[in-house]
Amino acid sequence: MTPPTGTVLLLGGRSEIGLELTERLVREGARSVCLAARRSAELDAEEARLRAAGATDVTRVEFDADDVAAHDEVLAGVLTAQPPVSVAVLAFGVLGDQGRAEDDAAHALAVVHTDYVAQVSVLTHLARRMRAQGSGRIVVFSSVAGVRVRRANYVYGSAKAGLDGFAGGLADALHGSGVRLLLVRPGFVIGRMTAGMSPAPLSSTPGQVADAVADALRRDRDVVWVPGTLRPLFALMRLLPRAVWRRMPR
Repeated sequence: MTPPTGTVLLLGGRSEIGLELTERLVREGARSVCLAARRSAELDAEEARLRAAGATDVTRVEFDADDVAAHDEVLAGVLTAQPPVSVAVLAFGVLGDQGRAEDDAAHALAVVHTDYVAQVSVLTHLARRMRAQGSGRIVVFSSVAGVRVRRANYVYGSAKAGLDGFAGGLADALHGSGVRLLLVRPGFVIGRMTAGMSPAPLSSTPGQVADAVADALRRDRDVVWVPGTLRPLFALMRLLPRAVWRRMPR
């Protein structure tokens, strides 16, 4: 991918990984950024950070991922602005509480709604509008948790499994349209979402994930695992007997 010259749209304007990635894209040449998040008037620190990196035009839009009825209107406003969106990053999501979700159906549904249903809605609207534009990249964050769902976090993992499948199919549907989708499969990421949890082996930081994604965009990759060693590891993990797999930790 050539250095981004259009707008970088960050859906999830407070996301640690999303901001790290957007900052790298700005340093590579993007000058226009749109931050989409709830309470968008409170994104002063995020805007200042991106301006310090070199962004000259930072706009904000109100975006509630769970309000799927409003998605198309929000995206219509962003994608008809100038300059056009060259990279759209979906960086919203929740981890949820697995223990609570096993007894509280409402909580389980809330996790699946944000991590799968809302993502499907945004991606469908976004893909349609970017097809009409004829160009652009879409970055979707799946997880190794969705590659083979574990008992220890099956609610979150099942949502990511659904998203992974949907994004893979959408990538194929976009072939030849001028729009490409990059599917990101990180392992455990040490950050706000996982605060208080013991890091898993082969963990990454938001900065390391952003570095890998930025490199994948430069190389026009379709899928990136972070770190890359997780790809062969999970090829083996798929073969583990279920009696062993069900005892695997988060």
